[in-house]
Amino acid sequence: MAKVFTITVPPKLGRSTKRERASDPRYVDGQRLLVEAMRYLAQSDPVTNRSAIELISEHVRTRFRMSDSPLS
Repeated sequence: MAKVFTITVPPKLGRSTKRERASDPRYVDGQRLLVEAMRYLAQSDPVTNRSAIELISEHVRTRFRMSDSPLS
């Protein structure tokens, strides 16, 4: 039978240093570009481009999660 070893880490009781958060323009531009692509496909021919719109939408749902933040 295997043994499990744990290494305890004492909590930091002092004030944590706050990091200045700055937005990443590439993150925002990437999302804007994907939305514009979906909008263009929907305007040109929504029936024919439905699979392409679903593909982009699936990419947005799997790559950009709620926990993602441009400020991190």
